[in-house]
Amino acid sequence: MAQVQQQLQSSPDGLTQAEAANRLEQYGPNEIAEHKRNPLLKFLSYFWGPIPWMIEIAVILSGAVGHWPDFFIILVLLIANAVVGYTEERQAGNAIDALKAKLAINARALRDGQWVTPAARELVPGDVIRLRLGDIVPADARLLAGDEIEVDQSALTGESLPATCQAGDAVFSGSVVRRGEIGALVYATGTGTYFGKTAELVQDAHTVSHFQKAVLKIGNYLIILAVALVAVIVVVSVLRGDPILTTLQFALVLTVAAIPVAMPTVLSVTMAVGARLLAKKKAIVSKLVAIEELAGVDILCADKTGTLTQNSLTLGDPFSLEGTSAAQVILAGALASRAENNDPIDLAVLGGLEDKTALDGYQVTHFEPFNPVDKRTEATVTGSDGTTFKVSKGAPQVILALAQDTAKIKTIVDAAVDDFAAKGFRALGVARAQGSGGWKFLGVLPLFDPPREDAASTIATAKAMGVAVKMVTGDAIAIARETAGKVGLGTDILDAAGLGDVKKTETAEVAHSIETADGFAQVFPEHKYHIVDVLQQRGHIVGMTGDGVNDAPALKKADCGIAVSGATDAARAAAAIVLLTPGLSVIIDAIKESRKIFQRMNSYAIYRIAETLRVLLFMTLAILVFNFYPVTAIMIVMLALLNDGAILSIAYDNVRYEMKPEAWNMRLVLGISTVLGVIGPIAAFGLFYLGDQIFDLGRPRLQTMMYLMLSVAGHLTIFLTRTRGPFWSIRPARILLLAVLGTQTIATLIAVYGLFMTPLGWGWAAFVWGYALIWALASDRIKLLAYRIFDPIRTTADPDTNNPPSQTDSTGRSSVTAPSVSAAFHTDADLRDPVFHDNTDCPHGAEIKSHHHDQPGTGHRRRCDWCAQHDQPLVANK
Repeated sequence: MAQVQQQLQSSPDGLTQAEAANRLEQYGPNEIAEHKRNPLLKFLSYFWGPIPWMIEIAVILSGAVGHWPDFFIILVLLIANAVVGYTEERQAGNAIDALKAKLAINARALRDGQWVTPAARELVPGDVIRLRLGDIVPADARLLAGDEIEVDQSALTGESLPATCQAGDAVFSGSVVRRGEIGALVYATGTGTYFGKTAELVQDAHTVSHFQKAVLKIGNYLIILAVALVAVIVVVSVLRGDPILTTLQFALVLTVAAIPVAMPTVLSVTMAVGARLLAKKKAIVSKLVAIEELAGVDILCADKTGTLTQNSLTLGDPFSLEGTSAAQVILAGALASRAENNDPIDLAVLGGLEDKTALDGYQVTHFEPFNPVDKRTEATVTGSDGTTFKVSKGAPQVILALAQDTAKIKTIVDAAVDDFAAKGFRALGVARAQGSGGWKFLGVLPLFDPPREDAASTIATAKAMGVAVKMVTGDAIAIARETAGKVGLGTDILDAAGLGDVKKTETAEVAHSIETADGFAQVFPEHKYHIVDVLQQRGHIVGMTGDGVNDAPALKKADCGIAVSGATDAARAAAAIVLLTPGLSVIIDAIKESRKIFQRMNSYAIYRIAETLRVLLFMTLAILVFNFYPVTAIMIVMLALLNDGAILSIAYDNVRYEMKPEAWNMRLVLGISTVLGVIGPIAAFGLFYLGDQIFDLGRPRLQTMMYLMLSVAGHLTIFLTRTRGPFWSIRPARILLLAVLGTQTIATLIAVYGLFMTPLGWGWAAFVWGYALIWALASDRIKLLAYRIFDPIRTTADPDTNNPPSQTDSTGRSSVTAPSVSAAFHTDADLRDPVFHDNTDCPHGAEIKSHHHDQPGTGHRRRCDWCAQHDQPLVANK
């Protein structure tokens, strides 16, 4: 240590602010520099790959056959596509960088003799820092004088057990303090750290979510379909003796139009937009893939303290053993507390002192902070008379185990703890040891943490959305039951002591009890991980909240780990979403927002498949059956460009979140998109027949008409795929409406005035618009029928109960389709069907906008737009 201090020209007194600034210039920031690609190379990468190669070959072939208009237009569109993709992804990346900046770790450093909290990136060699339980070590450092600590170095060494480190030992950046508190002298920062050298090797690794994988599979399917059908066109054209270069040029352009070129951009933009929306709700997404996982969460394991309760503890009237006064119990508890740690329990105990000067005559010579294993604090104190003694506070059972006379007092102490618990109070045991003598139990301090005002209503909302909330707490069962009952969770609380650890395989009965329990009490870190593991094995998508270092493994294990407000560095690092405000409501808001994002992605997938099928089937059949190219290569390229330009705006569209967890339903997506993709060619061939046989427009004008038809009908399909109900059931976002109107205005003007094609004229353009609108209205009704076929309602109402039946989604998970209601209803004698009275709201509590009279004598039934859109029966429990 002496050599290190000499080499760094530092001491345990730390650096001055001026010296730290100079060293920051010398050594650079304490961070791992990201390998960001050169912007020019990044832009040029949009011209490299299978899809750009196809477009570039099409450009070359256009020049080879002398089709110079095709050559220049395709070249311009190739560059335009690269510019749009580069710009959108750059904006998405900037948005995520801005969000991550909010999660920057702060350190505690000694500067100018004062403890300050600079950003960890501003630490320099020679800084003296303070490490506490739950901190991520911000730089390589050597420990100064103090008690030994335990450090989890598993991220660096793979060793699962924490390492015990003493004064003079080195601790490394990225490791986590599991127990204890101590000062340390920084000797290496940034890429000079042990972690930095390793991190540079792996920092470019990326994770792809289940949803992204599914959508990319759709992309591969479309590519294979496009190549197969285009190959058929090429073979037939060659056999017919068509010019080979012209055929290849057309085939390449058609393939490019069919392949979802914009898919990666739409994915990244939609996710980034969603992350920004969640940030406005004070939920920072540190891993973008968490948005998709959060949409599917059906069980949320929520911490009690700070999430379901206010985390503003107040001290009640203590219980003291005979011979000890209540004031003495509070004083001993206060001596075992530290105000500077800002721990809610410590602050509550210190706040219970009637005389704020009571601690002035005492000097704490040694303090052992709380850790989740020992579950107690301990302080060595020297009194004003020079006598030395120890005090400790913590879990009553732990303090009882310390005491010498445990057997005599256990019954009375347990009764006091149970009495406090029944009233909703958390109990702390307090003990004192004189000199080197044994511990004497003094009494019990009751702490009350009232439930959050919005907890009950938020939990009710979660249940209505198909999310089961389970409370997880280290408190006693009685306290857990009391709190759970107050917030509307139910009182089926399991004692976590009866559960296994990570390696244990539970029986079917125990696993079922975990699945159905309302919460868990007396929970240790390994229990949280085990609970998540069992629930995942039972087929659930699990969200887990946490704040402490002990929560990190469970947060990492959960499908969506959520670090709550005020969480430790370790919890934040392990979580996928970090909350900036306390409470459960922000989590529910985040779930709603993530389900909306999922809906937008689902709409895009259906639209992309349907549009590809529409163009490919129409083009292939027209060439094979009629030996006629219904559109030119330039038309196809402009069609693709306008489509991609408009569909980007779907990331901002208005959608309604589902009242059950989202799950990828490939059968439904492929079914609906195939139906819409087959209707399109039927409508196109109808217009083709009218233009060719009835109106005899001639082939050049007919090509222009078909171009306008494919463009208009394709964009109208966006409005069909974005809703499950009638297309007017959800108002589109203004940006989507403007994008579609803008692109279609351009397409219409191109067709009317004949830019690179034969002019069509305003009259025929109006005819095409009218024809496309009529077919869109018809397609919308067919879409509704297709939804009934591919996704029939699988529930039936039970006239004898007022509870909604469960519904099984495509993953096999059970979910609640609507909230329970207590509305009065009568049963019609003829139909045996529950009917709402005229003055009753829809079960969702939504605004009633549509009324419905069924058969005579059945009463006046009502439902909201959500029920109407989803074809929910007009019954009480829907």
